[in-house]
Amino acid sequence: MALMTVNLPKVSLERFSSTARADYRFAPFNVLLLVALMLIGLIVHVIVHEFDVAAVVYAIGAALLLAIVFRAAQVWEAVLVTGAIVTLVGYLAFRTLEVPPRVLVTATVAASLIAPCIQIAYQWERAVLLRFGKFVGIRGSGVFVILPVIDKVAQYVDQRIRVNDFRAETTLTKDTVPVNVDAIAFWMVWDAEKAVLEVADFDTAVILSAQTALRDAIGRSELADLLSHRERLGHEIQQVLDKKTDAWGITAQSVEIRDIIIPKGLEDAMSKQAQAERERQSRIILGTAETEIAEKFAQASEAYKDNPVALHLRAMNMVFEGLKQKGSMVIVPSTAVESMGLGALGGLTAFGQPQRMGASANGSPEGATVTPAERRENV
Repeated sequence: MALMTVNLPKVSLERFSSTARADYRFAPFNVLLLVALMLIGLIVHVIVHEFDVAAVVYAIGAALLLAIVFRAAQVWEAVLVTGAIVTLVGYLAFRTLEVPPRVLVTATVAASLIAPCIQIAYQWERAVLLRFGKFVGIRGSGVFVILPVIDKVAQYVDQRIRVNDFRAETTLTKDTVPVNVDAIAFWMVWDAEKAVLEVADFDTAVILSAQTALRDAIGRSELADLLSHRERLGHEIQQVLDKKTDAWGITAQSVEIRDIIIPKGLEDAMSKQAQAERERQSRIILGTAETEIAEKFAQASEAYKDNPVALHLRAMNMVFEGLKQKGSMVIVPSTAVESMGLGALGGLTAFGQPQRMGASANGSPEGATVTPAERRENV
């Protein structure tokens, strides 16, 4: 038998109090106020009447129960039902014990109604207030008071800049290439009244609108434009999104494209194309270099054409540069050897290098290194 699992959204109490499902926000300050009112009622009861353990237990237990229920529910139904039950239980219990219940019962009713009426909005929040279901105004940051049961804080709207990510999966470009695009949107609420009264869930509406604008922009662009003009694509989506959300009191500040994922096969093909393009450019550069070298040689030939002595000296310099490299061998025509005296030049080159000799004329041991100065002395 298959089991069906349902993933329920995890919503904290603070976040729940900021949605339209809550009638008020029961913060730690409200808990403290409720406990303080119950303690004041207990103190007055002890002053008016004699000390009673049952009164202390009732006051503490009622304060804890009301605080837990009000904090968890944050709706007026919980205030009315829980407050009535706790008050009735206390009244009947004290009537049975023949203890006057008027002070504690009055304190319970007052704490149940007054504690939720003191509301606090943070610096970056605006509270949308409804009375009998009709909009009566916006409450700014700080402390404000609402009337029990008839007033409702429709929503606490965060007016800071928000960041949400969205994506378009397997969307075809103009040249029919499927791509997955990830993006982020920066937006803020500048009119809390419009955002709450005009749109049921403006957070979801903004994200879905941004996703739709992203898909439309991808469909109008080719893959090359997506890869090379991300900023332009993000600016286009931001303009479309801002035009739609302005009527809701929301401004889309910017949209940034984070990643564009293309199919693996197309990625390999584009990589090969880039390699072939680089190879073509390298060959063009090499051919251009060969052309320039040929032009320089042609210019040099004009200088050597009517000056055989300069050509002869240039040839001797080239041969000398080749011979002075250790272990090198230069093959030249025999006519060049005779005309340029390359035999004497080679001997001078060999003469300028240290050599390993056997027993020399001056009595040097075999294998010793003979310097050019010693050779001159031997000669």
